[in-house]
Amino acid sequence: MVTESQSAPRQTLSYLPELVQRLSEADRELFYRIFDLCRVTGHLTVPETMAEWVEERFGDVAAVETQQVVKITNRITLEGTLYNPLRGGRPLDIVSNQDVDAAIESTRGGPFCFPETLTPEDVFGRVRGKHCLTASNVAKYDGYHGLVVFEEHNPLHFTYQQVRDYILTAFRWAKQAHNVDNQAKYFFLMWNCLWKGGASIVHGHMQMTLGRGMHYARVEHWRRQALLYRLAHGANYFEDLYRVHAALGLATEVGGARVIASLTPVKDKELLVISPTRWIHNEDAIKAISAALHAYREALGVQSFNLALFQRPLDVAETTHPLDGSKGWEDWDGFPALVRIVDRGDLLARAADVGCMELYASSVVSSDPFDTIRALSGAS
Repeated sequence: MVTESQSAPRQTLSYLPELVQRLSEADRELFYRIFDLCRVTGHLTVPETMAEWVEERFGDVAAVETQQVVKITNRITLEGTLYNPLRGGRPLDIVSNQDVDAAIESTRGGPFCFPETLTPEDVFGRVRGKHCLTASNVAKYDGYHGLVVFEEHNPLHFTYQQVRDYILTAFRWAKQAHNVDNQAKYFFLMWNCLWKGGASIVHGHMQMTLGRGMHYARVEHWRRQALLYRLAHGANYFEDLYRVHAALGLATEVGGARVIASLTPVKDKELLVISPTRWIHNEDAIKAISAALHAYREALGVQSFNLALFQRPLDVAETTHPLDGSKGWEDWDGFPALVRIVDRGDLLARAADVGCMELYASSVVSSDPFDTIRALSGAS
């Protein structure tokens, strides 16, 4: 935990180096085992002709002429973030001033409003939930690629009971697909909420796939890195990741699930929900996911987001190691089910939130994870 001091640094990412220095020796050592951290200073000169504009936009010319950038890299997963709060004040072209709810309402009456007749079904049929119905994706990117189509048209109108039903229905779909093809076992669940999140259809829906061969690349990358971490340090990576974030005040618990405001978010306001079990379909994990989504909507004003599930294959062996050396065996020991949720930005902004830096270098963010975790703690 961070120790007390009369000159305690502010709980903000700009002061992360100072906050880390105030950790206990054990927690500080653990932090640097997982993360590389440095703070650099950028300088520029604002001409007098720009001073008024800079003050209106950023509040202070001096803060623009001398900027602090915090650079954090996760040594295990090799995900990195460049944080500068000034980037949140950059001018953005706005497509229109259209009311978002009105824009969503204008799409009512499309195919997902009539899923029984205007969407295809999987070869094993549909799975019905209390608030949703599954369909088969008409343009697949894996052999088993389905949809959870919500009864509620507006994807921003959700309750805990609805979120719970969507997740449980998706998992039932995965079990049915696996019963048809037991070689398909790698379940991936995603929610692209609205157009900035990549949704091609506005009507509320999730997508899920069940893959063969090996897990999807980023899930498999996390599995392998967590395995190497365990072999190198004799410790569970996810336990240590939570411990470091909790020591800095960047984690909380919702029931038995743990929630982290990531120090290396893939983009702004990323939250990581870690299930208390190896599967996501348990009440504590679902409550934490729902709490995170409600904090996004109510406290943080997020309108478009992505949600993704990282989970072990459906029929992974429960033993810690196979003595017979069976071909294709994968070590998922200690890998919990976890969900990543990230904000995708202003729905009316013309600019995309992802560019070359995010695709090929490190993510650039302006949101502070300390603000994100405070919003979640206040909402849950």
